[in-house]
Amino acid sequence: MPVAHVALPVPLARTFDYLLPEGVQVSAGCRVQVPFGKQREAVGIVMSVSQSSDLPLEKLKPVGEVLDGRSLFTPSLWRVLLWAAEYYHHPIGEVLFHALPILLRQGKPAHHAPLWYWFATEEGKAVDLNSLKRAPKQQQALAALRHNIVWRHQIGELEISEPGLQALRTKGLCDLKSAAPAEADWRGNYAVSGERLRLNTEQATAVGAIHSESDHFSAWLLAGITGSGKTEVYLSVLENVLAQGNQALVLVPEIGLTPQTIARFRERFNAPVEVLHSGLNDSERLSVWLKARSGEAAIVIGTRSSLFTPFCRLGVIVIDEEHDSSYKQQEGWRYHARDLAVYRAHAENIPIILGSATPALETLHNVQVGKYRQLRLTKRAGNARPAHQQVVDLKGQQLKAGLAPALLKKIGEHLAADNQVILFLNRRGFAPALLCHECGWIAECARCDHYYTLHQGQRHLRCHHCDSQRAIPQQCPQCGSTHLVPVGMGTEQLEHSLEPLFPNVPISRIDRDTTSRKGGAGTAVGRSSPRRRTYSYRHPDAG
Repeated sequence: MPVAHVALPVPLARTFDYLLPEGVQVSAGCRVQVPFGKQREAVGIVMSVSQSSDLPLEKLKPVGEVLDGRSLFTPSLWRVLLWAAEYYHHPIGEVLFHALPILLRQGKPAHHAPLWYWFATEEGKAVDLNSLKRAPKQQQALAALRHNIVWRHQIGELEISEPGLQALRTKGLCDLKSAAPAEADWRGNYAVSGERLRLNTEQATAVGAIHSESDHFSAWLLAGITGSGKTEVYLSVLENVLAQGNQALVLVPEIGLTPQTIARFRERFNAPVEVLHSGLNDSERLSVWLKARSGEAAIVIGTRSSLFTPFCRLGVIVIDEEHDSSYKQQEGWRYHARDLAVYRAHAENIPIILGSATPALETLHNVQVGKYRQLRLTKRAGNARPAHQQVVDLKGQQLKAGLAPALLKKIGEHLAADNQVILFLNRRGFAPALLCHECGWIAECARCDHYYTLHQGQRHLRCHHCDSQRAIPQQCPQCGSTHLVPVGMGTEQLEHSLEPLFPNVPISRIDRDTTSRKGGAGTAVGRSSPRRRTYSYRHPDAG
């Protein structure tokens, strides 16, 4: 009787054997429902099928159900995942399940669910938009719906709020409908729709070099100073790739970088551009995953985990800001998406572009030893000019809210001119430490010995290293003193400190604490009108 060797999402570097019932066909990469442990059903992935097992056949349990008619993985992606499990010394079951959307891990069908979209009703098309001027979010949403329907998964990208749409629905100005997804073949109608900038000599040389070797694996470091037009090189390369009927994968380091990138790509190409990042819900992620596998998606733009998306005809991989540490997976299966992307490009036999103004040392080494080739962009593209920079010496200065008088003066000048201001601070939370003023005790994480960070708004201490948390102590556990003081400044404290200094200016804080949910403060910067005196605060860790 055939035996299925099944990988399960458990921290064991082995597979588990199950009997296949007579007449049941299954291949490597398919999911199966199997009994595992006591009174437990688990979803597993078939690694292989053979006629033997190391265990007696009478001790093997049968496969409960075969969930897929064909492998969920393309042959090249399958090879990449098997290699990655071995290279990173991680159990194959956890690696394979990490590469799947959550709904597929749970055993849900690998096909499209109905998609929902918002549309303006007849009353919504006729109503005067000025009647909604006291509800700007509703006014913005209705204006968008009058232009076109809005799919539910596009709400975040278009900066429309779900509560605003629900309010319009209550008024009878819009409604929600579902539609069965139809697979569209974009290749027959593909064209470049947006404005194409004129490439300078260095950009044209880079595009030509990559295009000349687009039919096989090649790794390119696109090293260009800020403003040198690396994105325009990406777009021009993708023009050639899509013209041949192939797909493209574009990796960006953080979710906060994707809206601008998405807008530029969608303006340029008359082809489906899909997005994959942690801000999507489970159904949306599965939908994009399926579109890429079927070939319906022409371009997929996403963060680290998007690397494991299966493609019908992948033609190029682009890694923007390849030096960024966000490409490193820090929990569970630890891997570097940049390095795996290079291996996947080799497995797919396609070119890969690694773009950066400050390349990683590993990438520069690979250029030196001849594994990668370097393309330089040394001139700023178009009318771009370098930003004016000034270093302020803080010695002897009286700081307010942790900021120097010179900086506060500049902030005031820009706000007076109706400009916006962005401040960057590399510490999340209210303060990076909580100190006892009497004995010097500092709150340390019991799990990893790092200092706890004080999050005053959430009323707890959190370890930013292992993510454990505890309540804020009322007194020092070492000496009993109640004189506990926050040490240092984080984004939350800076926000509170700036409010009295600029009382009439809206302040938005953008970090992981405010952007961890859909519709959080992360959209405040994008929605703010340049004409408003909006002060925006951002943390580089957002995303």
